[in-house]
Amino acid sequence: MSETYDYIIVGGGSAACVAAYRLTREKNARVLIVERGPAKAPGLSAYLLPMPAAWMKSMNGSSTVEMHVPVPQKHLNGRAPAVGQAAILGGGSCINGMVYTRGQHEDYDHWDEFLGGNSGWAFKDMLPHFRGMECNHSFHNQWHGVDGRLHVSDTGAKCQLTEDYVLAAQGLGVPFNPDFNGASQNGVGTMQYTTHRGRRCNAVEAFVQPALETGRLTIKTNCLVSRIIVENGSCKGVVFGENGQEVAARCGAEVLMAAGTYHTPKILMLSGIGPASHLDEHGIRTLLDLPGVGENLQDHHEVPVVAGTNGHFGYFGEEKGLKALRNGLQYLLFRSGPVASVGVEACAYVDPDGGKRPTIKMYCIPTVYVDGDVKEVAPQDGVTLNACLLRPRSRGTVRLRSKDPLTQPVVDNNYLAEPDDLRLEIAGLRFAREILKSNPLSKRVTRELLPGPDVTDDAGLATHCRRTVKTNWHPVGTCRMGSDGDANAVLDTKLRVRGIQNLRVIDASAMPFIPSGNTNAPTMALAHRAMDFIN
Repeated sequence: MSETYDYIIVGGGSAACVAAYRLTREKNARVLIVERGPAKAPGLSAYLLPMPAAWMKSMNGSSTVEMHVPVPQKHLNGRAPAVGQAAILGGGSCINGMVYTRGQHEDYDHWDEFLGGNSGWAFKDMLPHFRGMECNHSFHNQWHGVDGRLHVSDTGAKCQLTEDYVLAAQGLGVPFNPDFNGASQNGVGTMQYTTHRGRRCNAVEAFVQPALETGRLTIKTNCLVSRIIVENGSCKGVVFGENGQEVAARCGAEVLMAAGTYHTPKILMLSGIGPASHLDEHGIRTLLDLPGVGENLQDHHEVPVVAGTNGHFGYFGEEKGLKALRNGLQYLLFRSGPVASVGVEACAYVDPDGGKRPTIKMYCIPTVYVDGDVKEVAPQDGVTLNACLLRPRSRGTVRLRSKDPLTQPVVDNNYLAEPDDLRLEIAGLRFAREILKSNPLSKRVTRELLPGPDVTDDAGLATHCRRTVKTNWHPVGTCRMGSDGDANAVLDTKLRVRGIQNLRVIDASAMPFIPSGNTNAPTMALAHRAMDFIN
């Protein structure tokens, strides 16, 4: 393949889409995206995924999601709850729950402090990138923009349990917050979503389609990158499989890694960039000994309190039989009803320890919902409160399984390795129980189903956490940036791979610390910010 590109982007997820948009439209660059998944979901999934309510079914068992079974978790008694990553052009923005959150101002100020100050990653530096991408349908102020390509809207529907939850939390003193992405995250309320008129707004629609209009963007899908090409310490291109053949593509400027938190470190290691001792184990010649590649894995995780209800106040059974037909017709005609809701409409950002900076995101799921390997409760009318830990201290790893690029990496989330993570999850469970006892939600609840009213001490709740903890689908950090002199930093503060020219990482693996909220919007903002570093 002749050298026809300025930039090659490895991976076609949310970050890649944003980068391609800015490179082609603002910098007149010729760009190639190489994505291992398809251009769109196959069959019926292509029609379902734009519907807000369909995301959960599509994520469970869809060909557009690559499921990873991590190593048996030492602190979960050997349990290994599955974790997933999108495998489709548009990445997580095409299959996720569409929740639009940025995290807390303090998250990015912490990044800046960690990076030595004046790094360009403080909240004041990131806010223009969030605002610049955003077309918000409810807010237009110092926190929100209305001229961007990414549509952000309020929930398309709201069930009785959602309303009761928001009021019950307020009854406990949690303040009502109409905007979790405004001045403060603290409080309870309904969330915003990357939707537009009742349909998903993914990164392909928002950013790739206008980039294609320039004629300067080429996209290769169903193509797996096996390694990057490095010559004399400079990145010159990539090698990938296409139609059973190995193909090399070269670029004149940079290769931008956007393959995600699991696959970006995998590709770097397959290319000889990573911990030398680990590369030696797999017979890979070390080009650059970077011990931080594959380290620092972080992920939000959550544990549930599940209760039954004395009536149908949520979404249980709404996807079956005549209800499904009625709801589908209502959605097609009016873009309203249960199909217009992602099914998780409200949350509370709280600190069970009584502080002002939230440590827990308490989701309200208006049905019985647990991970697939938890069989103690049956589907039924009920409510699930999931205590999601916002800033876990435990750190995991991503390692090579072999030097065969077709094999999945070895993921070790190392959940609950740090005692404070378990302590906060238990505190979250106790707070969830208080919400269930608070009026008006208490009027709907019949009994606690999980962990059960007899489980009251810390030991029993700890056992429950280990038995039920699950991912919130937000892995970050495995190629993190750091300041000069940081031996474990893979990247400098401009996201350049240390020791290799013309190679940059622009996805969530670059984050030094996980943001306090869903990670799709922060990942896009990071990629948007990265383009400012490119001449």
